[in-house]
Amino acid sequence: MAGMVQEEESSSVTSSPLQLFSLMSLSPGLGSPYPWLRELKSEERGLCLIQLLVACANQVAAGSIENANIGLEHISYLASPDGDTMQRIAAYFTEALANRMLKGWPGLHKALNSTKISSVSEEILVQRLFFELCPFLRLSYVITNLAIIEAMEGEKMVHIIDLHSSEPAQWIDLLQALSARPEGPPHLRITGIHEQKEVLELMAHQLNQEAEKLDIGFQFSPIVSKLENLDIESLRVKTGEALAISSVLQLHSLLAFDDGMLRRNSPSALKSLNPIHLQMNPLTYGDFLEKDVNFYSQCPDSASSSSPVSFASSAKMGSFLNALRGLSPKLMVVTEQESNHNTQSLMERVTEALNFYAALFDCLESTMSRASMERQKVEKMLFGEQIKNIIACEGLERKERHEKLEKWIPRLELAGFGRVPLSYHAMLQATRLLQSYGYDGYKIKEEKGCLVICWQNTPLFSISAWTFRRYI
Repeated sequence: MAGMVQEEESSSVTSSPLQLFSLMSLSPGLGSPYPWLRELKSEERGLCLIQLLVACANQVAAGSIENANIGLEHISYLASPDGDTMQRIAAYFTEALANRMLKGWPGLHKALNSTKISSVSEEILVQRLFFELCPFLRLSYVITNLAIIEAMEGEKMVHIIDLHSSEPAQWIDLLQALSARPEGPPHLRITGIHEQKEVLELMAHQLNQEAEKLDIGFQFSPIVSKLENLDIESLRVKTGEALAISSVLQLHSLLAFDDGMLRRNSPSALKSLNPIHLQMNPLTYGDFLEKDVNFYSQCPDSASSSSPVSFASSAKMGSFLNALRGLSPKLMVVTEQESNHNTQSLMERVTEALNFYAALFDCLESTMSRASMERQKVEKMLFGEQIKNIIACEGLERKERHEKLEKWIPRLELAGFGRVPLSYHAMLQATRLLQSYGYDGYKIKEEKGCLVICWQNTPLFSISAWTFRRYI
């Protein structure tokens, strides 16, 4: 960014407020932002915020606390958690950047977070709101269930392992579908894994109630555990059971345990300028794209993400996937965020996260009022916490290590899984669901036998199906 600012300073100044803005952004000693910033149109304000966020992130990455503080002050003048899409995004990104800066003073950081209380009921509430306000989880459940029904045709005993058992709606729908099976329902056993006992108790109650109503042989086996601490033996897969595994937005967290492998590729060798180009949603940020905004950052922490980390070196992930494969599942369905938030470079993570969460915030902007408390809870308690984890955290603390399908495919294949193409029927049912709920702006596309859920043209979540391969 410094090179960009210096270049602009040598050019003549016109009356354009955006050009004037580019000269003063992050300049020390300017004091409060100019009053005319508040008079900018939404598109111009959004562009200012993007420029300020990237410039401020560069200062944070460089360890320049004074300049980063100036940037945060300017951004806070324009950002707002109840404003338009870009204002809301900026509010949460500045909180994440400030949180990262505070970690340089562990005592101060701990003191400011010492009274933070995370209740189970709040976590359940925000997950439920995300399920209701956005179609992503609903679509994942529909596609997963259809893949299970197709794979388990004719099976008498079905065992499903749910790697994050928190939403009864998915399995209630499956119970209802299995009860209508022409050959009659199988005996169904679901092993639910969650770190909160209360969540599993609620799951058990609702699913047992539904199974009793439908007169289906059913058993719910709860396992209170974090995914990374899961004892595979506790899953108790029995002979004669047809096994399916469901993983919805869970596997990426295991990549945190291989962070040491990532950091062996020293970032200090890469000091050259890295171009960063934000590809915002064309319907909402079309004017930004017309200006062809390019950001150049000299990132002291940057490391090229073009060279993927060896999948063989991912010990924790590899051992976990190998253990799952050892259970000989007939089917495993994996849903993951379709974005790359697992690079070493802070600037690359900031850029990827801006693109990804701009689309998610846009989804809510298209259907919810700005004053909606439900919308604000999802943005703050779910999206905001994820953004903070991606930007402010490192090492084992950074769990939100989302990766794209292009990385999941070779990783799963290396672990001994073979792809199962998702059927046209699954895509058709998902499309009908979008139409029936009136979800405009969402698209589903097929990619290498997998399905990708998009907002407009931005891929956001991928769903892939797998089976274990027999080694010869």
